[in-house]
Amino acid sequence: MRVAEVVGRVLYAHGARHVFGVVGSGNFHVTNALVAAGARFVAAAHEGGAASMADGYARTAGTVGLLSVHQGPGVTNALTGLTEAAKSRTPMVVLAPEATAPLSNFFIDLPALAAAVGADFHRVRATHAAEDAGAAYRAAARGATVVLGLPLDVQEAVTEPWSGPVPTAAPTPVTAPQLEPLLAALQAARRPVFIAGRGARAAREPLTRLADACGALLAVSAAAKGLFAGNPWNLDVAGGFATPLTAELIGTADLVVAWGSTLNMWTTRHGELIPPSAVVVQVDHEPAAFGVNRPVDLTVAGEVSAVAEALLARLSVGATGAGDATTGGWRTPELARRIRDHCRWRTVPYQDESAGAPATIDPRTLSTALDDLLPADRTVVVDSGNFMGYPSMWLDVPDVAGFCFTQAFQSVGLGLASALGAAVARPDRLTVAAVGDGGFVMSATELVTAVRLALPLLVVIYDDAAYGAEVHHFGPDGHPLETVTFPETDLAAIARGYGCDGLTARTAADLAPVRHWLAGPRTRPLVIDAKVSAARGSWWLEEAFRGH
Repeated sequence: MRVAEVVGRVLYAHGARHVFGVVGSGNFHVTNALVAAGARFVAAAHEGGAASMADGYARTAGTVGLLSVHQGPGVTNALTGLTEAAKSRTPMVVLAPEATAPLSNFFIDLPALAAAVGADFHRVRATHAAEDAGAAYRAAARGATVVLGLPLDVQEAVTEPWSGPVPTAAPTPVTAPQLEPLLAALQAARRPVFIAGRGARAAREPLTRLADACGALLAVSAAAKGLFAGNPWNLDVAGGFATPLTAELIGTADLVVAWGSTLNMWTTRHGELIPPSAVVVQVDHEPAAFGVNRPVDLTVAGEVSAVAEALLARLSVGATGAGDATTGGWRTPELARRIRDHCRWRTVPYQDESAGAPATIDPRTLSTALDDLLPADRTVVVDSGNFMGYPSMWLDVPDVAGFCFTQAFQSVGLGLASALGAAVARPDRLTVAAVGDGGFVMSATELVTAVRLALPLLVVIYDDAAYGAEVHHFGPDGHPLETVTFPETDLAAIARGYGCDGLTARTAADLAPVRHWLAGPRTRPLVIDAKVSAARGSWWLEEAFRGH
């Protein structure tokens, strides 16, 4: 059996069921080995799109994503999406063939490339192919993006056939001494807030029960939006996207526990959101994450669900929940009403800035209309740009798997392909790709893939005919903007040229055809070119640029 075939069989046996990529000579055999084992190969138009598809798939499915590319330029074409995945700690394995001869046109220093973007690097050896492939998959499953080097000569080598077994790792228990300081802090707090991040996406149930036991309010980083959807004590997203009420309540907390969140500058508004008097605790399975963005008072090393369950077992109220177990806590009926009425941006009053001649629609009005129009069972994938707060905060999602936020590298142009990966992961849901006009033009080639897959996909372009972030950052200081503003373009026509349905929306009434599309089979993607008003930057933009 060739080593390439062993690698494919091992990865499938570990759980790989989808692989995204562009096939060339270097990854031909390993990709076919995965397909022969039972995996589905999704062919992208470009390796950059394939990387984002694998990333979006992994985030939405909650499992390891696979990316298969050609040696050399196939790897470098995928680099931006790979960097986003690595910075997001997306569980992903990149099948990266290696031309090991330095004189080869395809030669690149693959270990150095992986290190440069923060990915792990593993290499398959001819005599340990099954062991090496399995180790790479297990490392990814623990929360790493892994570049798996596949030297061309090694792939061709003949080795013993492999048929199992697949090793499994025992969970690491949380030691009791680590819990005591956090347990004491929870019992002493009167206004505790939990902020759950990407590392807590699988921990809704234990965190909700623990919050009930100690009277905590619940918030999330943007990457974990939807985790506490439907909970009456859910404050939604902390940081720059936070509503005024969310910022007010977090700003009066006496204890903030970060669960799988590094409390970066976006989540904490550059540290100003959390009051200086609050005790700050960080819980993470990766000790290297402790204190990377701000000082913390206490740390607990462990997987979030395990830590929460261990704390529940030690609290005097037990694991059944007691509503508000603290004396003088802040879970009152009055606060529950305030959260219900004021913790969604669409309930915060605003002056509609839709304009005429030519007509444009306020992005808040657009997003509200879409939220009312679209089915609740949806996956929302958001690209980067000035617009991104509107779909993030106005389009509700049913759960944490319903939101995919590609912002760890702050690259424009990843949202559309990420949405395709999300749609492959959850074909039972409508996938909504929210992109700016700049990001759409960068990634429009993957509309070919969208049409080929025939998945339920709605693409909403927040089209201000500009790179809006730059316009609103530099414009007020009088800088020339010709390099970041563009003539109006019929993006719906471009979408129709790729085989999608397309419509232009300048008012909420222009969205009426969406109802007809939703009522149909949804096998042909619909692209909405929404001409949005651009009189001012989004509400979070000034805050965001403080980090530059």
